Amino acid sequence: MRCPNCKRQTTWKGNPYRPFCSERCKLIDLHNWLSERYRISTPVETREEGGQTPVAEPGAKGERD
Repeated sequence: MRCPNCKRQTTWKGNPYRPFCSERCKLIDLHNWLSERYRISTPVETREEGGQTPVAEPGAKGERD
């Protein structure tokens, strides 16, 4: 298998840093998560129960005048 960070060939069995090839690659990946370079996306539009799309009420926070 290949290291997800540097793409070097590495082994799974006996590798304490798996799926990475080394502690360095593991820490680089952790740094990317902590600095928000990686993000888990969410749907642009979420629906409430009943299938209705939420509508902002007048005067709601974030509404433009």
